[in-house]
Amino acid sequence: MFDGLLQLPWWGAVIVALVLTHITIAAVTIYLHRHQTHLALDLHPAVSHFFRFWLWITTGMNTKEWVAIHRKHHANVETEQDPHSPVIKGIRTVLWGGWFLYHREASNTETLEKYGAGTPDDWLERNIYGKFLNLSLFAMLLIEVLLFGTVAGFLIWLTQMLWIPFWAAGVINGVGHYWGYRNFEVRDASKNIVPWGFIIGGEELHNNHHAYASSAKFSMKKWEFDLGWQYIRLLRALGLAKVKKVAPTLVLSPEKHQFDQHTVRPLINSRFQVMSNFARDVMNNVHADELKRLGVNRKQRVLLKRARRLMRREYSLLNDNARAQLKRALELSPSLSSVYTMKQKLQTIWVKSNNLEGLLQALEDWCRAAEASGIGALQEFSDRLRRYQLAPA
Repeated sequence: MFDGLLQLPWWGAVIVALVLTHITIAAVTIYLHRHQTHLALDLHPAVSHFFRFWLWITTGMNTKEWVAIHRKHHANVETEQDPHSPVIKGIRTVLWGGWFLYHREASNTETLEKYGAGTPDDWLERNIYGKFLNLSLFAMLLIEVLLFGTVAGFLIWLTQMLWIPFWAAGVINGVGHYWGYRNFEVRDASKNIVPWGFIIGGEELHNNHHAYASSAKFSMKKWEFDLGWQYIRLLRALGLAKVKKVAPTLVLSPEKHQFDQHTVRPLINSRFQVMSNFARDVMNNVHADELKRLGVNRKQRVLLKRARRLMRREYSLLNDNARAQLKRALELSPSLSSVYTMKQKLQTIWVKSNNLEGLLQALEDWCRAAEASGIGALQEFSDRLRRYQLAPA
């Protein structure tokens, strides 16, 4: 067998494989996902083309196909039209068969034309990157065999071939809609798998991304870490990237005591953060008070404890059994029932109010109802809601 130009110990081959696959992960999250799909940042042409070339030769992926499929996923999430929803297709199908689902959708010319607009369409794309996908993979295999030898080179190449199909097509598209924690109750099943985005460059923070899809930064909490964002910051410092948008940050203004036309739209754009704060500051506090009120009634306490999680969840994602449990728990507590009703009314404002005057009026009406409720946590939140404004960029 050929030993290769670079004779590495086994651990050296492992390091090479991890470095190469990590560059691929960086290319996927920075170039394909945040830059091309969601237009959250601009990249210097040299950086953009490096990532495009790297993905072509190491994975055989086509930019237009990846972008179109991911945009279709966001536009039709958790429906029959979603190319890879574990809610519809099952977690095993997506986790272990994500690669097949991707390639099946990539052959759908309607998907590519409808969702693939704005992707590279230059001479290189039309005549090389878009035509010779299999040749690129063979070239990568040949290069790695020449450099690292027959066995090590093949194993490094095989690792590269399996890395994205498993981690991106399987884990992110599958586990990211099946298991984990949620910062924001969006109308899909997206979850943050872990709060530290090391393995897949920040893509693990999937629920954050679905809440603010056009944000170049995926981490939202202080204890979350988005490695892809750190790479973007480095590129920006070097003049090789320009961030166009990140998720808004809300702060409280001590001088502000009413809604106005300058802050109401940003408030709507920050609605997932507002609802997360409502759950933390209102529902959790009232829930704790009601548990104390129920005292030693064990059956009622168990039911109410279960309801804490159900009250936070997006109602459309609850099954019939969960809805029945929530209904029984709310019947035990008029205060919790009032708080939950106010939560639903606030969510309705985000969805149905489509003009400035209507938004202002609906929010004022909601605050007046909160202040008249007699529930301290609701009254305090009403005051904070009026004082919210965006933090300076």
